[in-house]
Amino acid sequence: MKILMVCLGNICRSPLAEGILKAKVREHGLDWEVDSAGTGSWHVGELPDPRSIATARKHGIDITDQRARQLRPEDLDEYDLILAMDRSNLRDILRLARNDEQRRKVRLIMEFADPDNAQDVPDPYWDDDGFEQVFQMLERAAEGIIAAYGAVAK
Repeated sequence: MKILMVCLGNICRSPLAEGILKAKVREHGLDWEVDSAGTGSWHVGELPDPRSIATARKHGIDITDQRARQLRPEDLDEYDLILAMDRSNLRDILRLARNDEQRRKVRLIMEFADPDNAQDVPDPYWDDDGFEQVFQMLERAAEGIIAAYGAVAK
């Protein structure tokens, strides 16, 4: 299973989502690949935002091995599941999709926390206090992803 987390700049939300899911994948002994990317190119090559790093660290997760990268059209072929942090990024990802098979891989991440009311994960970049809320949301989603696909992978 190959899963790609996608937000705008790949420095706040998607690195947290990647780190959280990687930790859960290890915990459950799954052979999954998890990565992240941004729809924009502003931060390519940069570390995650220091506030994302600090929030992850507070929960025992190290995300300092990650570097921002931009989403590529090939990602829609290479990954089994592509999870957008919000509807704006979902639309941007779907614009890259060349066929129905690729479109079926793209979902909102919060569908895995609340399938009937999938909300956007707010971008905490402009709100220092938003990182913990984002972490909690993404942790619930990661648990849902494990529940949905973990048994299939074993």
